Amino acid sequence: MNPEVDGSPVSVADRPLQVRGRSFTAVVLKLNGAADAGFYGALESLMRQAPHFFVNAPLVIDLAEAPGLTEKADFVKLVRDMRARRLSVIGVQNGTADQDIAAFGAGLVCLQGGRDAQVPRGGQPSKAEDAAEETRGPKARAPEPAQPEPEAASATIVVTEPVRSGQRIFADRGDLIVMAPVSSGAELIAHGNIHVYGPLRGRALAGVNGDKTARIFVQSLEAELVAIAGLYQTSDDLDPSVRRGRVQAFLRDDTLCFEPLK
Repeated sequence: MNPEVDGSPVSVADRPLQVRGRSFTAVVLKLNGAADAGFYGALESLMRQAPHFFVNAPLVIDLAEAPGLTEKADFVKLVRDMRARRLSVIGVQNGTADQDIAAFGAGLVCLQGGRDAQVPRGGQPSKAEDAAEETRGPKARAPEPAQPEPEAASATIVVTEPVRSGQRIFADRGDLIVMAPVSSGAELIAHGNIHVYGPLRGRALAGVNGDKTARIFVQSLEAELVAIAGLYQTSDDLDPSVRRGRVQAFLRDDTLCFEPLK
């Protein structure tokens, strides 16, 4: 039955809004220390090496190693400086309670998974709330959390056509397999492993959700950039012994390693 307004049916098209669920993949940028000239210099260098990776991508700042950001003004400046570089910061993660409150005041979303992140809707808790907390007796046992729904099964994406410059292919729930060449300026991104059965001349980023066990396998390594779980090397850093060879890339002790395929 259609809803009515003043006795008249209202069609779906006439409704003032609709709410739908949709998932997006955000780029997580871990800030190790202060957002100073050194940080922005390294960021700009990465942007030059992978210019298409950050285009139109929502950006989340990881604060686990950034204890200095504690004031609202710090986050206002951070957002302004990022936007000056055409980066869209939408939120933070892994912040302290004080950092989350400051980021919330600057208009950022505080994502779940922080260390003790609880952001009151009105900002700082009131004195009355503090007093009530101090005089409150032993806490009642919290109800058991609901069991999370099982995650969707991983899905491997297979690409049989050449990946041309400017194209970006993203396997958001599994591995990415490319059966053709990958041109310079193209990007391959996967939560899992990446396999390229042809020359890789563009960029390949595996384990983008932080999976340090992810690997990249290529028939001919000619890449502009290779990254696993955020650790990367550019073409200038590649050892000549692995260039144009059949290679696998993987992490060992937080170091990006390359070995010839046997």
